[in-house]
Amino acid sequence: MQHSTLFAPIIALVLWTFVMWAWLYATRIPAIRKGRVKLDPEQTKEAFNAQIPAQTRWKADNYNHLLEQPTLFYAVALTLAMLGAGDLINTALSWSYVTLRVAHSLVQATTNIILLRFWIFAASSLVLLALTLRAAALAF
Repeated sequence: MQHSTLFAPIIALVLWTFVMWAWLYATRIPAIRKGRVKLDPEQTKEAFNAQIPAQTRWKADNYNHLLEQPTLFYAVALTLAMLGAGDLINTALSWSYVTLRVAHSLVQATTNIILLRFWIFAASSLVLLALTLRAAALAF
């Protein structure tokens, strides 16, 4: 397989996911220590989260979000790359998706303005839909 311009946005989003992973632990571990949160495997996720400040939870929530819809992006972008469809439009759409997901992360992890997050998520979903439809046009 030859090099595709779609590999860079794929790897960029994976790297961003690790940035959020590091940020989540950089804030969660001190919050657990400061709050003397008991790490009880019998407690529910909700009970654990109730003991963590909201601003700390936002990072973990976003990390989880980066493991949800972006998995579809990885599949579609890799499909386009394997089909040799790393053209200017698909590359621009892929970078747009990554940029919107990074923006979504920054909003959720800092201010968590839900309406702003929604619009960023909606925009990224439409970009992903466009990529998916372009891949479907080639695959079917």
